[in-house]
Amino acid sequence: MSDRIVCKPTPWFLLRAALMLAMFGVFSVLFFVDGKWGYRNENLSYYVWQGFDKAAKDFAARESGLTPEAWQAHAATQTIDLPEDRSILPPGTPDPMPWPAVLQDFEKMKATPGRPPELKKLFDEYRKEADIRRNAPEKAFDAGKIREQWWAFGVCLALTSGAAFILLRTLRRSISVDDEALYPATGGRIPFGDLVRLDLRKWDTKGLAYAWAKTGDGGEKRLRIDGLTYGGFKKEQDEPAERLMRRLREHFSGEIVEYVIEEEPPKEASAPEG
Repeated sequence: MSDRIVCKPTPWFLLRAALMLAMFGVFSVLFFVDGKWGYRNENLSYYVWQGFDKAAKDFAARESGLTPEAWQAHAATQTIDLPEDRSILPPGTPDPMPWPAVLQDFEKMKATPGRPPELKKLFDEYRKEADIRRNAPEKAFDAGKIREQWWAFGVCLALTSGAAFILLRTLRRSISVDDEALYPATGGRIPFGDLVRLDLRKWDTKGLAYAWAKTGDGGEKRLRIDGLTYGGFKKEQDEPAERLMRRLREHFSGEIVEYVIEEEPPKEASAPEG
């Protein structure tokens, strides 16, 4: 008996599966972070920024004849305008939320006559002190947008689980053949006498073939032989998948389905016009 030809998972397939696993895993984390914290923190940043903008405009309207004491007394009674749906803000957000102390500082407000860039710089300094880690977006995210992140997280998590399952399952599998039987990736032993049909129409182009074997109840089951996933066709490795297929064909006695290129019949020469 000749040695068994064993085709293990190819590095090409394993790398592709690992990259897909990593990609879907990263997307899962990003969508989870945005759904759990990210969008809510951006919303908080947005509404606080609107409060800074409102305070700057309010100060500009009152600046003529305004004293530090009068501004502080006015600012101390003001609050940030928050949305009706508090669920789109981080848990623990003060409600009501008073103006930050920096907006009650007469000298600092006097140094920010316009919105950018002085007011933006003042806002960014406060944002760091208050541990608001996201920049203010152009528009606040509503509850529907936050739910979308959770839906996207669920889809990516399912894809991540699927990629992990396929990778781990493939790592434990192989396709092999000896002089007596075929050992498919799904496991088991299929004697050559049980093989009834072999479809090779995709073998040369996609490295994919199908074999049908008899079952105990008189039916047939289909076996997939994937040469790109198992063995491969690298010349420097002596084309493991191709060697496996040659061995299989040497011992196969059933029907083989292949593409047949029909040659066009030769054209009859036409009689010269006379």
